[in-house]
Amino acid sequence: MENSLTNNNTSLRDSDFDIQLQNTDKYIETAQNVKLYVRDYGKGKPVILIHGWPLSNEMWEYQIDFLVQNNFRVIAYDRRGFGKSSQPWNGYDYDTLTDDLSEIINQLQLENITLVGFSMGGGEVVRYFSRHAGKGVIKAALISSIIPFLLKTDDNPEGRSKEKGEATASSIKEDRIGFLDNFGKTFFGINIINKPLSTPLLEYYRDLCSLASPRATLECAKSLNTTDFRDELQTIKVPTLIIHGDDDKNVPIELSSEKTAAAIPNNTFIVYEGAPHGLFYTEKDKLNQDLLDFLNA
Repeated sequence: MENSLTNNNTSLRDSDFDIQLQNTDKYIETAQNVKLYVRDYGKGKPVILIHGWPLSNEMWEYQIDFLVQNNFRVIAYDRRGFGKSSQPWNGYDYDTLTDDLSEIINQLQLENITLVGFSMGGGEVVRYFSRHAGKGVIKAALISSIIPFLLKTDDNPEGRSKEKGEATASSIKEDRIGFLDNFGKTFFGINIINKPLSTPLLEYYRDLCSLASPRATLECAKSLNTTDFRDELQTIKVPTLIIHGDDDKNVPIELSSEKTAAAIPNNTFIVYEGAPHGLFYTEKDKLNQDLLDFLNA
């Protein structure tokens, strides 16, 4: 009979207990009076998961478990202003956010890293290459990413208008929780016919978003909508996985990943037919397998 550890009628297999012993959650101080909440699980080559706006590291629940069970070390953290991390008034530009990421990498002494950025998190991935020369990174993945540039300008005429961003900011200021409630339905592609997740789970994701400070929510929305990464894509010299849903209403694929795939030479571009923005849940099994195949390639 297999040895097991029993506590409160809950049995853990020896292999599960080994993984549990490796799990740590901690706070890492990345700047004066700024501490980021970091989860560090498993053994193997490190994979850093960077969450989207306005979520927190918990969005990666299904990916963390899968990757740890497949022999990777998984680090997931809350961006400043979000989740359990410090909520300073300033520091929500991509330079500062990426310096936070660099501090996590340096303090954990990580090498042979794969960076995985979802939505807004794609910005930190790209800026890490241009600002920190991609130190320690051997692969990158951009999932439903906002890269390379969303704002409408003379040389980006198909982008989003400045007025649309201002309207979003006004909605957040007027009723942030109401905005998040409606945002989640578009985020996961919910409509009269399609309901890919339960109401309690949708409310759970809304509640995760509500933990972000109002200031961080507004300032990061500004950063992700107005930062131009087009000239930085050439700094990415490692194999890159790009995944995007072609029914993404939050970050349309033609404004983002199609352009990114055309600009990064060494990339694998996978389009999820009919998938919304929040494909980390709606397409979790497919995403997990595609990530694993890429990590093992």
